[in-house]
Amino acid sequence: MGTYTSDQESNSIPTKGDSQIDASFIHTKENGHEDDAYYKGSSPAGQSPQYDTDGSSSDSVKEVFSVDRIDPVLQRKMALVNESIDSIGMTGFQWKMFVLNGFGYAVDSLLIVAHSIANPAVQQEYGNPSKHVSGIPLASQVGLLVGAGIWGFSADIIGRKLAFNTSLLSCAIFVLIAGGMPGYISFAAFVALYSAGAGGNYILDATNFLEFLPTKWAWLLTFMAVWWPVGYSITGFLAWGFMSNYSCSPDATVCLRRDNMGWRYLHFTCGSLVLVMALARVTLIRMVQTPRWLISQNRDAEVIKVLDGIATKYNRSHDLTLERLQAEGTVLHTEKSVWSALRLKLHFKGIFQTRKLAWSTTVILANWFVIGMVSPLYSVFLPFYLESRGADTGDNSNYTTWRNYAINQVAGLFGPIIAGILVETRYTGRRGTLATGALCTMVLQFGYTQIKTPAQNVGVSAAITAAS
Repeated sequence: MGTYTSDQESNSIPTKGDSQIDASFIHTKENGHEDDAYYKGSSPAGQSPQYDTDGSSSDSVKEVFSVDRIDPVLQRKMALVNESIDSIGMTGFQWKMFVLNGFGYAVDSLLIVAHSIANPAVQQEYGNPSKHVSGIPLASQVGLLVGAGIWGFSADIIGRKLAFNTSLLSCAIFVLIAGGMPGYISFAAFVALYSAGAGGNYILDATNFLEFLPTKWAWLLTFMAVWWPVGYSITGFLAWGFMSNYSCSPDATVCLRRDNMGWRYLHFTCGSLVLVMALARVTLIRMVQTPRWLISQNRDAEVIKVLDGIATKYNRSHDLTLERLQAEGTVLHTEKSVWSALRLKLHFKGIFQTRKLAWSTTVILANWFVIGMVSPLYSVFLPFYLESRGADTGDNSNYTTWRNYAINQVAGLFGPIIAGILVETRYTGRRGTLATGALCTMVLQFGYTQIKTPAQNVGVSAAITAAS
C-alpha cells in the first residue's frame, strides 16, 4: 500500500510530530527511543532551531534531513507550531480523534475482511466467471491501491479536511449498495469502490491524528493500531452470527438467494455501522485543517485560528502569535499554485531528498509490499496446504469456521497493547518492537505449517494474529 502520509510539500522539513517523522526519522535513531530528539522551540529568524537530544546525538537527524538546505523558514515555523501544540497539551479534541479516527482504522480492517468472508458465499451462489482469477479479492486490492494513491496525494495537496470527512462516508454508501448486488461482477465492482474509500481513509486517519498530537503523546499513534483488531473482531462476531445461520451448506450443489442471505446481512450491518460513525466524525469533531499542513502552505493566520480555537475551548494557553510566525519569513514556493508543475515535482521528490531518507522510504515501501504479499498467502493458500498435508483443522462447518475466526480476531487485540508499551521502553523502542514482532510472527508462521489438530489450529493462528 502507498502509506506515505507526509503533511508537507516536497520542500518541507519534517519535525518531531510531523507525519514523515514516523516514516523515516525514527528509523535512524541510534538508541531506539524515538522521543529523545525533537525540535525544541525556535531560534531567531535566520538561524536554525537547536535540537534537544537528551544525551543522544542529533547527527542522525542531520544525516537524513539537510534542514537548512531544504527550507529553513518552514523548519522554524514548524518548530513554533510544535511548541504551541505541546503547550496546549492533550485535550478532549485529541481524545475524540483517537476514538473516531481509530474507528477509521477499524473500518479499514472491517471492510477488507467483509468481502473475504462474503467471497465463498457469493461464489457459491453466483459462480465465478473466471477459473483462474478470484475476482473479488483482486477487486479489493485494486481499490485499496487506487484509494491510497488518490486520497493520500490529494490530501497533501488540498488539505485533510475534505478527504477526511468524505472518505468514510463513501465507504458506507458503497458497502450498503454492495449488499444488494445481484451478481458476482457487480458485487466485485462495489467491493473495489468501498475498498478505495477504505484505503484512503486509513492514510488520512493516521495523518490527521498525528498532526494534532503533542510530542509526548506521539506513542498513541502506535497504540491506535488496537483499532485494527477491533474491526476484525466486529466482523468476526457478525460473521459468526450471520454466516453460520444464513448461508448455504458448504457442500450444497444449488444455492438460492433466500438460503444465502448471510453475506448480505453482513454488508448491510457493516455499512450501517460505518455510516453512523461517518456522521459522528462530521458532527462531533468538526474537523479543521491541521496546523502543520497549514504551515506548509504558509497560511499563518489560519494556523493561529486553529490553535486558538482548541486552546480556548479546553481552557489551555499558548504563546504563538501571528506576528511571530510571519516574522520568520515565507515558506519556499508557496507563492505558486499547489497544482503547479514545480510543486508537484517537489512533492514526490521530497521523500527521496537525502540518501538516508531515500533508503528509509525504500525500506518502508518494501516492508509494506511484503506484508501485502504475505497476508493473502496466509489467509488463502495455507488452508489448502494444510488440507493437502492431512491436517485436521475442525469439522469445517459454518459454525466452527466463524467461531474460530472470531477467536482469532479477539486475540489480535493484545498485539497493539503490547507494542504500545514496548515502543516506549528504552531498550526496545520502535525498531526493537518491529524486529521482535516480525521474528515472533516468522517463527509462528513456520510452526503453523506443522499443525495437525483443531486445538493447534486455533491456538497457533490466534498467536500469529496477536504477534502480527
